[in-house]
Amino acid sequence: MESHNLFTKKSSHALGRNGCAKGRKWEYLLNLSTTTRDGEIGELGVANADADSRIEIVNLGPIIKQTAISEMEAAIDAVSNELSKLRTGRASAGMLDHIIVETGGVKMPLNRMAVVSVLDSKTLSVTPYDPNALKELEKAIVSSPLGLNPKPDGERLIAAIPPITKEHMQAVCRVVAKSAEDVKRRIRRARQKALDTIKKSMAKKSDGKDKEKNKAKSVSGFAADDAKRLEKEVEELTKKFSKSAEDLCKAKEKEITSI
Repeated sequence: MESHNLFTKKSSHALGRNGCAKGRKWEYLLNLSTTTRDGEIGELGVANADADSRIEIVNLGPIIKQTAISEMEAAIDAVSNELSKLRTGRASAGMLDHIIVETGGVKMPLNRMAVVSVLDSKTLSVTPYDPNALKELEKAIVSSPLGLNPKPDGERLIAAIPPITKEHMQAVCRVVAKSAEDVKRRIRRARQKALDTIKKSMAKKSDGKDKEKNKAKSVSGFAADDAKRLEKEVEELTKKFSKSAEDLCKAKEKEITSI
């Protein structure tokens, strides 16, 4: 298994037979990424160290990387949600998801109250789980900024998607362009946060003021090679998510302009 951190300390005094130091004299070896078992070196583990001198190593690498991934994924999800709200002149089952319906004094997303399906490229069908909520659904759709005017059809609503005008198309394209910049900015912010954390975590040792409470001290740093490797991984993640965001926005713009 790959090692991320190596910390050694030796004493000029001999060790006991069981490998433990006598008194305050010790020799131990810490290795961040090996398997931990009693008496062996491992993650958050210590070999040949007495309880009073135990040091724990915290591997921040996976945490930093996963945090960056989570923040970048959240940025992609946010822009995807925003783009789904835009009316493009083509029917989409997800275009009503952001609409909030109020019924019986309770507000709920439309997609939790009804099944939305595409009848054709210009028509949506909205079928409520509770037929008694049909009027509330109609009111919520009409009040939305989508410009739809659904009509009752038995126990469902039929919503025709009006043709998109040139002015509306241009306005929507501007919104898409702004969304693209916003998501890239969020991804770059996640990148910079990860790189700053790596830099701050370079070979630092935490020392406690209270010796009794800090007998088990913590080392949470990176060697230079490990830091460079992690920085490279963060850069690769940034490129990957930036491309995903760009592809998402380009697809939406193509959908708008091809109508």
